[in-house]
Amino acid sequence: MKLCSIGSGSKGNSFALSEAGETLIVDAGFGPRTTLNRLRKAEFQLGRVSAIALTHEHGDHARGVAPLAEKLACQVVASAGTLRALQGRLNGIKTSVLAPHTPMQIGRFSITGCLTSHDAAEPMALLIAGLDSRVSVAVAYDLGRPTHTLKYLLRRAHCVVIESNHDESMLRTGPYPPIVQERIAGSRGHLSNRAAAQLVSEIVHPGLGHVILAHVSHNCNEPELALSTVRDKLTSRGFDGIVQVAAQDRPSVTFEITNSEAQLEFEQTIKS
Repeated sequence: MKLCSIGSGSKGNSFALSEAGETLIVDAGFGPRTTLNRLRKAEFQLGRVSAIALTHEHGDHARGVAPLAEKLACQVVASAGTLRALQGRLNGIKTSVLAPHTPMQIGRFSITGCLTSHDAAEPMALLIAGLDSRVSVAVAYDLGRPTHTLKYLLRRAHCVVIESNHDESMLRTGPYPPIVQERIAGSRGHLSNRAAAQLVSEIVHPGLGHVILAHVSHNCNEPELALSTVRDKLTSRGFDGIVQVAAQDRPSVTFEITNSEAQLEFEQTIKS
């Protein structure tokens, strides 16, 4: 499976995955022109787009979903709550409800959603498994507080895209008023670098080879700080895979997610 970060941060979030000539886009926080230009820059082969899967309805994750779905002639997949929150914006676009903890096959992908703690209608973290490559990618951001169910989901992924939103000290001394600081740091807000590092250290397993830090705040964080905080914690757990930060204003390279030598049991990933 190939993966490309189209961009991630407070101004927009989107990732693209490719499997056997098909593409699944996770979140659509950018307009179609920006999305497609960045994918071309990353030399990502778009192929046939099976769907756009949404984690939730907030603008930095969904503002571009309708025009992008229309341009790509694809369906939109999300929780029932997310689709209700977007009611009226998806007229004429095919939608499918992703029920929590129930795998849905779309083309050459299997998608499983897990409810998360965030101030949205029915937000989810997503586990996307490739039916041909037998690898899986988890996308989990806008978390607030990680749950046991979320940790179970992340332990089934070969690549984890995880929120590392803010540094706690920078948040306290940053430009946001107290009420916004409380929202960000609260149980329905965002994970700090420290909380992200702790979460990932708890879900390290032999099949995990790649960690991507996402939704890094421009005002209350630094990419290098997020990277060092998480990488140091993972190193202490013996993790020797790749850790990198998804940028806000540019795409990542297109890279391939593969099984490690001690791969996870694929049938468990798509059927449990």
